[in-house]
Amino acid sequence: MVRSQLGFAVLAASTVLVFAILIAFVFLHTPTAQMAAGGLAQKIFYFHVPAAYGMYLSGLVCCIASAAYLLRESDTRNALAQAAAECAVVFGSMVMVSGPLWAKKAWGVYWAWEPRLTTSLLSVLVYLAVVMLRGFVGSGPAEKKFAAALGVLGTFNLPFIHFAVSWWGGNHPTVIGGGGGGLAHPAMRQALGLGFLAMTLLASVLIWSRTRLLRLSARVEHLEHRAAAAGVSEGE
Repeated sequence: MVRSQLGFAVLAASTVLVFAILIAFVFLHTPTAQMAAGGLAQKIFYFHVPAAYGMYLSGLVCCIASAAYLLRESDTRNALAQAAAECAVVFGSMVMVSGPLWAKKAWGVYWAWEPRLTTSLLSVLVYLAVVMLRGFVGSGPAEKKFAAALGVLGTFNLPFIHFAVSWWGGNHPTVIGGGGGGLAHPAMRQALGLGFLAMTLLASVLIWSRTRLLRLSARVEHLEHRAAAAGVSEGE
C-alpha cells in the first residue's frame, strides 16, 4: 500500500512538472505559425493533438479491460474499464473544445461536418454512452457486461478518426504524416513530443486514481451486501 501511494505521488508530481515545462516551452520557445494556420492560435495544436492521443490511449485501455472482463468477471477489470471510459470522455471533451477554438481562427468557423471531426464526436458520444449506462442503468452483472461490450465496440471507431483525412479528405490539417508538411521547426516537434508525454502521464494519473476509487466503492458495496445478508443494519 505504501509503495502504491508513493508511486502514485511520484506519477502525479511528474505530471504537474511536465505540464509546467510544456506550457513554458510552447509559449516561450515554439515559433508562431503563419496566419493561414491560425497564427498564435496554432499553439493549441500542442495540446489538441496530444489530447486526442489521450482519448485513443484511454479507449484502448477500456477495450482491453472490457474484453478481459467479458472473459472473466472481476471488480478490478470492471473498475479499470469504467475508469478508462470516463477518461476517454474527458480527453475527448478536451479535443472537442480545443479543436473549434483553433478552427475558428484558421477556418473562420467553429465547426464543419468534415470526416475527422465527425468521427471524433462519434467516439466521444460512444464513451459517454458507456459512462451513462454504468451510472444510471444499474450495476448488475448484465448491465456491466453490456457496458463492457459497448466499450469494446466503441474502440473500433478510433482508427477511422486517425485515417479519416486520408480516406475521405476534408479540411482537417494533416501536419503529422499524410503529406501535411507541418512541424518544420525543431521546437515544434519537441513541443509536440512533450505534449504526448504530458497527456500520457495525465491519462495514467486519472485512470489509476479513478480505478482505485471504483475498486474501493465495489468493496464497500460487497461489505454492505454481506452485512445485509447477515441481518446487520445501520446503527446496530
